Amino acid sequence: MTDQPQDGEQPTPLRFLTLQQVADELNTKHNTVRGLIASGDLPAIQIGGRGQWRIERAKLEDYISAAYAKARVDIARGDVDASPQAAE
Repeated sequence: MTDQPQDGEQPTPLRFLTLQQVADELNTKHNTVRGLIASGDLPAIQIGGRGQWRIERAKLEDYISAAYAKARVDIARGDVDASPQAAE
């Protein structure tokens, strides 16, 4: 997800992403991203009054880093369910 480059320039990553772009990036559903916003786990801003939410790419990267850190702690504690039903 980048802006279109001009004559040989490197593409610039988009600063703000839609909920669907974030869902695609995380390989999950739109409603899952809405849930992350509602829980406060993923900071977002609302543009206008019609429910158009945007997530700053840096905030998404922070969320991903924090999720990896939490996973490391959970694995070290043995709190991870590695059964086939849990893998999705």
